[in-house]
Parts: sequence; structure tokens; C-alpha cells
Amino acid sequence: MNRVPNPLIDELASDLAPVQPIRLWQGIALVAMSAIATVVLVEIIDGLWRGIMAGRASGLFFLANGMFALVGAASALAVLRMASPRVGNTHEGARWSAAMLVLLPVSALFVLGGSGLFSAASQDIYGFECFLAGSAFGLITAAALVLWLRRGAPVSLNAAGALTGVAAGAIGTFAYGLACPIDSIDHLAIWHAAPVALSALLGRLAVPSLVRW
Repeated sequence: MNRVPNPLIDELASDLAPVQPIRLWQGIALVAMSAIATVVLVEIIDGLWRGIMAGRASGLFFLANGMFALVGAASALAVLRMASPRVGNTHEGARWSAAMLVLLPVSALFVLGGSGLFSAASQDIYGFECFLAGSAFGLITAAALVLWLRRGAPVSLNAAGALTGVAAGAIGTFAYGLACPIDSIDHLAIWHAAPVALSALLGRLAVPSLVRW
């Protein structure tokens, strides 16, 4: 059977160009390089705390910063996978790891009480600086993840935006945490966790419009 050529289809197909497929390992490498670049930038601007290698850091210091690093990694991995949606592509691990951060302020509340936590936060002269720095240093990871999402075709834009913010805030506050020698539970629970919450909110609001396709 002879088919009559369709000029509309020919016209649409004439503008098509091959697209290089995105691979997960490339995204992981991108996030890893952005995290390393963030730590290097912290070293250049503020200098990493030398007390870490000298053995002056407490167990809480390693626990809190390790938690931020794991949350950042899990959330970033979820965002990378969102760029290539497929059946069964769930992100429960990232959500549970992000929820795990709530344990930090809750623990501080149990240890210090409401009034004690408020008093400690209000007298912390370096707290707001850590909050601003952790939020700002997270922009490097945020930019990398947004670029990756723009290469793909994410479906759940709101979730992708929120997790992008969580990843950026967690990696940013982790990087700056390596320069901060204050390891009290109130300081870490408030001023180091706050950038993650702020970045998640900003990511939820801003990222969908940046990657919409």
C-alpha cells in the first residue's frame, strides 16, 4: 500500500537534532565536584578549622556534620534520578534522611528546654553568621542540580525543587561546618540546621520555574 507523504511531519522532523543521553554517574560526578568546590571555597574565604585534625572536635561535631553530609548526598541523588523519571523511581530514602534532621533540634529542645534553647540561641553571637554562610555556600550545589534538572525531564517539579533545596542547604552547611569550631547542641541544632529548612523552602518556590519544560 502506498502512503502519501505528510508535509507537516516532514517539516517537524526536519528540526530534530540528536540529544546526548544523561547518565547518573555524570550527575554524581557533578554534585561531587560542586561539594568539593564548596569546601575549597570555604577554606579560601574562612579557613577550615584546624582543631578537627588536632583531635579537639567533639563527637557531636562529627555526628551533626556527618548527618548534614548524608542528608545532602541522599537528597542530591534523589534529584539526579528525578531528571530521568521512570516507573518505580521512588525517593523515600531522601525524604527519611531529610526528616532525620529534625532529631537535632528536638534533641536540643529535650536537653535545654524551651527557655534554655531560646536563651542560648539569642546569646550566640556567631549563630547568624553560620546561618548566612551555610545558606550562601549551598548555592554552588543548587546551581549544579538545577543545571542537571534542565538537561532532563523531571515530572514532580515541586518535589524536585524542595529536594534540591535540602541537598544544597545540607551540603552548604556541612562545608561551612568544617570551618566552625562551635559544637554545642544549641548552635548546631538551630544555626546549622536552619539553612537546610530555608533552602528547602526557596527551592520549592524557585526551582520549578527554572526547570519547567
